[in-house]
Formats: sequence, structure tokens, C-alpha cells
Amino acid sequence: MVWNFADLIEGVADIAPDRTAVICGDRRITFAELDERSTRLANHLIAHGVGVGDHVGIYAYNGPEWVEAMFGAWKARAVPINVNYRYVEAELAYLFDNADLVGLVHGREFVSRIAAVKDQCPKLKVLVSIEDGTDEDLATIGSVEYETALSGASANRYDQPRSPDDLYVLYTGGTTGMPKGVMWRQEDFFHSTIGALMGGGNTFTSPEDVMELARNGGTLVGFPVAPLMHGAAQWVALMLLLQGNTLVLSNQKKMDPHDVWATVVRENVMTISLVGDAMARPLIEALEDEGADYDLSNFYVIGSGGAILSPTVKQKINEVLPNVLIIDSLGASETGFQGSVAGADAEGKPRFAMGDHTVVIDEDGVPIEPGSGIVGLLARKGYMPLGYYKDEAKTASTFMVLNGERWVVPGDMARVEEDGQITLLGRGSVSINSGGEKIFPEEVELALKSHPDVFDVVVVGVPDERWGERVAAVVKARGHAKPTAEDLAAHARTTIAGYKVPKEVHLVDEIVRSPSGKADYRWAKSIATESD
Repeated sequence: MVWNFADLIEGVADIAPDRTAVICGDRRITFAELDERSTRLANHLIAHGVGVGDHVGIYAYNGPEWVEAMFGAWKARAVPINVNYRYVEAELAYLFDNADLVGLVHGREFVSRIAAVKDQCPKLKVLVSIEDGTDEDLATIGSVEYETALSGASANRYDQPRSPDDLYVLYTGGTTGMPKGVMWRQEDFFHSTIGALMGGGNTFTSPEDVMELARNGGTLVGFPVAPLMHGAAQWVALMLLLQGNTLVLSNQKKMDPHDVWATVVRENVMTISLVGDAMARPLIEALEDEGADYDLSNFYVIGSGGAILSPTVKQKINEVLPNVLIIDSLGASETGFQGSVAGADAEGKPRFAMGDHTVVIDEDGVPIEPGSGIVGLLARKGYMPLGYYKDEAKTASTFMVLNGERWVVPGDMARVEEDGQITLLGRGSVSINSGGEKIFPEEVELALKSHPDVFDVVVVGVPDERWGERVAAVVKARGHAKPTAEDLAAHARTTIAGYKVPKEVHLVDEIVRSPSGKADYRWAKSIATESD
């Protein structure tokens, strides 16, 4: 056994074959079933020409098949590629081509979209369709039905040794630009992220240590609410399964808060993970709806990764669920898991402990001294990705050699406080430059979310003749409220400097976010500029 996710999941299946691995609706999959079904898919892919290192896309909503496809690709020594199910045809064509997809496991409902771009993707030759109740014609793209593919393939495991150099690739859209594929060696990704999430840190000296943990597992039931196409949900899923615990999924196309809580109760879920306020706010407010009555006595953790929970939402969670621990996690596709914290500083911004592997640097690559007040770039060394797939220029600008050591600098801005902790401010690529002052949208959003008339908000910069850019807030109001720029500016001034407050407000019926809950700053900017 080596540091390879296919080897690891097979080891867990051998240790605990009859434990429940995945629950989705009324479906329950044991570890033995997960192992066999992913093995059959791997053998189908191999038999139809998928080779070592080839890329296999997963274009589907959450469900057991998503997990089987991920492990099935790794079992074949191929590389699973996450595909955003909200992409339109132009975005799909870009991703399929950029990722050099050879195979694709997809929901049947997406056949027409795939058909529209397939001729532009000559490498794509193996397609497997997950049944979803639709009647799209698979023949139009040459796809085979998922259960047919599995039933016709061998259940015998791949008999060639795998490598810790096999890849984990995560396509990330970020906040600007087209998606990029972040490439990790599986061994590096395990140690940077999955092992750290398990609580083992660097204490796992061999894969057998993980197996020992799994042998004693089976007691935790976890529920990542976000789509598995999002890294934060994948990481939680891998953490749970490689510990021998149970992964609960929802196959909802749009999150229904009451369905989430009903699932938590029905399956005795102990912890859920989500992405920021966009998921947390409707979930926690649903508990106060008339007739809502959920026994959450076995539920004890809400974790957020990929977006930080605002103090307002944390306070609401504490009011409604006083015995539940709230955890914010720091990390990115390019860094893996970097740490977690419960609570926030006086300004509402999370502060994270800084270890030897993480520092804040200035524009010359020099570490910033604690308490200096200087805003710099978050940087990490140690286990890190190889780079971006087919993008040497972006790899060179993000993965730097400083003082003889390789560091990843993904663009997150931060400040080092006097006690040595890091205050995270936001991604520099979406910062607003107003009269030479740098303003981070996330900081302004936190200030606005505590206003009683604001349900959700995204902040962007719009062109300004005098200042270069001015702050604009795109707001979904609560109920029938119509907060004005003056209202929100007066409220925000109680927590942030005057130059950061919004100069204009654009009310919308819904805030557009990714399925994972991340803000779509390009959409918000178009709303703000088109309204002028």
C-alpha cells in the first residue's frame, strides 16, 4: 500500500466491508459495495481505452455515483476532474478542452449540452451516463448507461501497483478568470489536507497508520451540504471515508434548508460542512420557521470552508443552537487545508494561528513583522501542488522560490497581528482601489450583513472619474425592505472606515453565487455597472 487514494479506500473496505460508507436519500452503500462498484467502473474505463494519467470528468449532481466515479478514476490510475454542472456550453467546451478529458461520467440530463460541444473535444471518447429520471438519448453522444457499464465490467481490482505520484486535480474557478486545474501529487495532498483534517497532521508515517484509524472509526456521520464538485465538499468526503466513517449526501439541485435538517435528524448526522453565509443563513433561519421542530440533540458541529461565516450569522447560530461548535477553516485549492478557528476578532474577521509553514510576505517576498499593520500576501511552504495544468505562466507567478524555498502565494491578502496570528482580509484579485486605498470586498460585506434589512450582499468596485473606483453593494434585501445607500453607509461606518462604505446600492431578487456558495464577483460587477 502506498499514499494513493485508491489504495487507501481499498484498505478501508477490507477492514470494514459492512459499514455504511455513503447515504443519499433512501440509498445506502457499504464500503464493500463502494469498493466493488468503483472497481467495476475503473475496469470499464480501462477496457475502453482510458490509460494511466488520463483525465475523466465528473459532471453530475451529488450522489453515490459521484463518489464511485472519483475513486473509480483513481483505481484506473486516471485523474478525476470536477465539472461545474452550472456551466453553459461555451464554458463546458473550454473546460473539456483545457482538461484534455478522455472520459466523462455525467448525469443523463446533461446529454444535450455535451452533444453541443463534443465535436470540439476529439479526445473525449468514453462516456458513462448516470440515470436521473430524464429520457435524453444517449446514442447522440455515444454514452453508455452507468449500471450497464458496471454490470459488464469485472469486479477484480486493478492488479498493477499504483503510485503516490498519481494526481489529484481540482479545477477552481476562483473569483475571476476561467477555471484552472490545480495539480497535486496524491501523497502531498493527503499530508497537506486530508491527513490534517483527520487530526493526524504529520503523525501519519505510513498508510497503515490511516488504516489503524479507520479500524477504530465508524462512529462519525458527516454531511457536506455543498456540491462534491467543490473542493471543500470533496475534502470532507475523503476525510470521512478514509476514517471509515459515514458520508451523507443530498442530491438536491438547489438547497432546501428543511430537507437538510430533516436529513440531519433522520441519519443522526453529527456535523455538517457548508460554504459561508449563503448556505448558513437560510439553514439557521429555517429553524425558526413556523412548525419547524427538529431533534438536533446529536448534532454538534457546523464547519465552513471556502467562505468565512460573518459574525452576524455566527451570533444567530449561537442563539438558535447554543450547544453547536462553529468552525471556520482556512484553505484554498492551491494551499490545501491551512487551519481552522472558532470565533472571530473584534472586527469580525477570522484570525488564524501562523505556523512555520505559513507567513505573510510583502511585495518583495520578505516576511512581515507582527503588529506592523502592513497588509501583505499569505504564503505557504511545505506540501503544495505541482502547479496549474497547462499554465506555466500562472504556475510561475503563484508558486515562487523565496530565499531558496518554494512557496505558494495564491493571492489572499492578510495582516499579522501583534500576537503573531493572521487576520485574513480577502482575495487581492477582487480588491477595490479607491483613490489609492485598497478595499477588500469581504470586509465590507461582513459590515453590511449585520444590517437587519440585508439578507445577502456582494460588494464590487465600479469605475469612478475622481477616485478610480467606488464601492458598490449588490444586495438581496430581507422581505420587502429597500435599504438605501445612505442607510447601509451609516450602518457600515460603525465598524469600517468611511472610505470603505458603499456609495451605491443595487437591489436584486437573488444573489448569483456558485453552487458551492462562493460570490460571483463578475456577475455582481455587471449588475452594478449596467445599472449606472
